[in-house]
Amino acid sequence: MPSRPHYRSPLGAAVHRLRGTAGRARYEGGRATRLRVRQLEIILVIAVQAGVAAGLAGWIAGELLGNPNPVFAPTAAVGTIVAAIGQRTRRTVELLAGVGLGIVVGDLLIFLLGSGPWQTAVIVTLAVGIALGLMGRGGTVVSQVAGTAVLIATLSSSERNLEIPRIVDAATGGAVGLFVVALLLPLNPIRIVNRAAGPVFAVLAGRLHDTAVALRERDLDGARRALDGLRGVQPDLERLREAVSGAEEVVRVAPLRWGRRQEFEHYARGVTQLTQVIEGAQMLARRAVTVINYREPIPSCLPDAVDTLASAVKALHRQARTGRDTGAAHRRALVAARRGGRARREELHNYGDALVTQVRVSAADLLRASGCPSREAALSVRRAARDGERARPVSDDPPVT
Repeated sequence: MPSRPHYRSPLGAAVHRLRGTAGRARYEGGRATRLRVRQLEIILVIAVQAGVAAGLAGWIAGELLGNPNPVFAPTAAVGTIVAAIGQRTRRTVELLAGVGLGIVVGDLLIFLLGSGPWQTAVIVTLAVGIALGLMGRGGTVVSQVAGTAVLIATLSSSERNLEIPRIVDAATGGAVGLFVVALLLPLNPIRIVNRAAGPVFAVLAGRLHDTAVALRERDLDGARRALDGLRGVQPDLERLREAVSGAEEVVRVAPLRWGRRQEFEHYARGVTQLTQVIEGAQMLARRAVTVINYREPIPSCLPDAVDTLASAVKALHRQARTGRDTGAAHRRALVAARRGGRARREELHNYGDALVTQVRVSAADLLRASGCPSREAALSVRRAARDGERARPVSDDPPVT
């Protein structure tokens, strides 16, 4: 029979759960605060970019290009700035395409139908229908087609030659918006990714550690909470993907950031591998829940292996944050595989053996995320696991601190 958890009474169990709940609440509260601070920093930069772009676009359209009512140029500039990071170039192209399509459709229909309230309704209906038919979805193109068609349909009877100023304003605003984000006030692409990656690494390492603790204490509720935490990392992972997209845009269009391209490419590859690490950690936590639930034997080196994976994740985060590969993540992943192999020398049942296999899979994923080629990662983990299955003493493990 498996050993019982360290508490011996219902009161002790309640105290244990209460402490765990309080600790998680403190962690989640601190994490939420850090996330809000990071968001406020990004919001401040984007707000300044939008203000500068609006003022600059209005000045260019009014003073340099002679537009007496340069309303749309600042609007287009702000629309480009506040588009999702990573989509600003596409947003500018869509804006210009929407304006052009709206002018063509609006002028053609006014020529055929004339102007008036019912003509405006028909023009906008047909313009939006055509835009949706071409795009297959809503978005910037459709909204600009509709807005331009409304402008032309309602003002064509009182004002002439609206088309050229509208196109010029759209081009001016979009160009100024891109100029501000690419040349004047470009974001630091690596800082964007670093700040988005922090919560993902924190959740991954923390929940792997919680899984190891749950295995040691045979705490089924703790293992389930760790699994739920790993499943809940998806929003943070989506924000990380968006940050990578934004960083890619910056290093592509901002000359001041072209020197960070190689560093960014390393990040982009790492993010792809990090997704696999998270999926592997989720599977590992599910295996842990099953092992505890079925009261299978759990050798002490098995929780140690999972905890070493958590340590490897922390080392990988330091490597990504500093840009220096000290080899710590690589070594710790191999130690985890070796300790998993050692567990196979002891009594294991079916689900326990599956958990050991998942430790090896996660170790290989971490090696790949640290920059190790895929084939080399698989071979290194296999050798480490075989070393563990042999009668090697624990002291032969490389240090993991």
